Amino acid sequence: MEIKHLEYFIEVTRTGSFTSAAENLFITQPALSRIIKSLEEEIGTPLFIRTRKKMILTDAGRVLLKHALIIEKQLQLMDAELDRMLIFKKRHIRIGLPTITNSIFFSRLIASFHREYPDVTFQLEEDGSKRIEEKVVNDLLDFGVVVLPEKVENLHYYRFVHEKLRVVIPADHHLSGKDQVSLDELKDEKFIMFNRDFELRNLVLNACKAVGFHPKIISETSQLDFIQEMIASNLGITLLPESTTQELNRGLQSIPVISPEIEWNLAIIWKKDAYLSQVSKEFIRFARMILSEADSNEME
Repeated sequence: MEIKHLEYFIEVTRTGSFTSAAENLFITQPALSRIIKSLEEEIGTPLFIRTRKKMILTDAGRVLLKHALIIEKQLQLMDAELDRMLIFKKRHIRIGLPTITNSIFFSRLIASFHREYPDVTFQLEEDGSKRIEEKVVNDLLDFGVVVLPEKVENLHYYRFVHEKLRVVIPADHHLSGKDQVSLDELKDEKFIMFNRDFELRNLVLNACKAVGFHPKIISETSQLDFIQEMIASNLGITLLPESTTQELNRGLQSIPVISPEIEWNLAIIWKKDAYLSQVSKEFIRFARMILSEADSNEME
């Protein structure tokens, strides 16, 4: 019987829901269901009586919960003692940030965390989402902020931004003044793109392919400022997230892209099955709290 499986069982009993428990544990609901089923098979009897409205512990379930909570408490005491002994040995957090994000909101998160934990230092690296993801997987970064790809492997993540892409054009462009632009209308335009290290590039290429054309790319770069300068010089257009377009240079404007709308999801990622220091665990909790509050405020 694995301790981690007992932790999963405790979380199901706390939430009363496989869906909520799976979300809190950062695993899928089918995976959680299989783990609980394997526990039941190992013990030889069901742990829950499942009704339409709620889940009820069986007698065996209550016995297992009683002892699992004792084990959980002992593990917590052990972790706390080890952390005190190591005196937060790992006080340095390495975070990768994509070039295209609005860094103000994330700097506020770091500032808030630093006020709570002034001894913790941060190392921030700017790069494309693909490179950041590789560095997290290879333990070169503790956390990354990335454009969420379609498939996420070897990583846990918390999505905190959900936006649409907009086309960025010079003020005197022939599309200027339109309320919205279909992606197909851009097929004859010249594109200035981020390079292959950026997931945004894949989003744009796949969306264009879906409507039947391949964008004419005349330049690629990793620098947002350079892209804006080239657009202002009437050398081409680009597609950027809505939040990024709110800080465009003068002489540029952005228009929503439809048919199809292109989704841009931003997430904090960290490596699956990696050791997380107490500081890293607290940073995850803190980030989820602050970013969920920011998202709620935007919706009000």
